[in-house]
Amino acid sequence: MRTVTVERNTRETQISLTLGLDGTGKVRIDTGCGFLDHMLELFARHGRFDLDLKCKGDLNVDAHHTTEDVGIVLGKAFAQALGDMRGITRYGSFILPMDEALVICAVDISGRAALGYQVELPAARVGDFDTECAKEFWWALARNLPGTLHFKQLAGENAHHILEACFKGMGRALGQAAALDPKLGDEIPSTKGLLV
Repeated sequence: MRTVTVERNTRETQISLTLGLDGTGKVRIDTGCGFLDHMLELFARHGRFDLDLKCKGDLNVDAHHTTEDVGIVLGKAFAQALGDMRGITRYGSFILPMDEALVICAVDISGRAALGYQVELPAARVGDFDTECAKEFWWALARNLPGTLHFKQLAGENAHHILEACFKGMGRALGQAAALDPKLGDEIPSTKGLLV
């Protein structure tokens, strides 16, 4: 089992996170932000990651620090669990329909951070969540993985549905990319022999 625990404590957030890459989608999540908890649960269940996450953040300000810092810690956890990337599939993609919304999600666990985020959200808030924080989450995850994440929205009129498609779709794409490929054995999936 590729399982790690990462902790990060700042003046803005205190986070403890355990991630299992070869899980069943078992989750226990408490960030203090209901919508973020919901999105992270969808991400983990669709990626088949086991995720135990506790975050105490400065929600009296807003959910920005909580959302970004959870992305940082989750990215670090993926990086630690993947190690030197031997035997992983590396690439993953998924087209996720969520009612009227349709989003393409793709990932390259490349060792190089990049984010393509072509997502148009029609509302500034969903519940207690500022929708612009979603992009900050994905940037934080991409930088700390590090890897390349792409989102391209093809359709969608409801911000909740669009964001749900992003989190579910990227969960599935990352699940594919992080999976061990028996054909690769002990190889690093790069002609360079190194993923950086």
